[in-house]
Amino acid sequence: MDDDHNSSAKRPGTIQSVSIAVRFLKVLADASRPLVMGEIARRADTTSSTAHRYLQSLVVEGMATQDPVSGFYSLGPLSLNIGMAALRLVDPLEVAAKHMKDLADTSAASAGVAIMTDRGPVLVHWYRGATFSISSVGIGDILPLDNTACGYVFQAFMPEGRIEAIRQNQPDSFRGTRPEDSVLEKVRAECWSGLSNHLLPDIVGQAVPVFDAQGELACVMTTINDLNQSSKGLEAKRLMEKAEIVARETGRDSLLRAPSGRKQL
Repeated sequence: MDDDHNSSAKRPGTIQSVSIAVRFLKVLADASRPLVMGEIARRADTTSSTAHRYLQSLVVEGMATQDPVSGFYSLGPLSLNIGMAALRLVDPLEVAAKHMKDLADTSAASAGVAIMTDRGPVLVHWYRGATFSISSVGIGDILPLDNTACGYVFQAFMPEGRIEAIRQNQPDSFRGTRPEDSVLEKVRAECWSGLSNHLLPDIVGQAVPVFDAQGELACVMTTINDLNQSSKGLEAKRLMEKAEIVARETGRDSLLRAPSGRKQL
């Protein structure tokens, strides 16, 4: 029997040839470089003859391309167009909100999503944790730039000129110590920021960036916890796990493959 049929389990209600073709496309999408046919067959767990037939069909349809000199395969223009069309339908803010709600429902943290405005970071989604919440924090609240983990993340990935203009628009009561460049470099490298006892005693805040398909900072996911009743390391791990899921759902391989530096005005 041809390995088109026995190389993958049949699933009810599916067309197996389509499923196999998608498997080859996934191999090409996951690859960091063009691949030779033998390597594609190995990664897709099929024979070379099966790989050759499917890849040639994908090339004809524009879903894959083959370099005429090297013979290596990569994704074709139609695959890229489909991918971009899918990304245009993705709202990073809504994706982030869905996962922050789940985080608040399943951990000790209160969690939310903030966007940047001319007056500073504003919470546009906020979910109170089942076991911990602060009544003074809610949707529509403006957060300080220099006293919050959320503010640090925005500073790390936004143009310095715009950050300074926003800082001038914040009230005097929000003014804190501007983070050193080395601190922001660490935030960029780790895609994470955490501050303890910053706004209220015994409170720890953590934040991670969310990027859109073009690599621009779309919003920031943030959590707050009772420092005395939670494990900072565990909550950071949970937040980073959610951030990685959001990164994949918004078209990035990984959150840590973030833009490397702050853009300048």
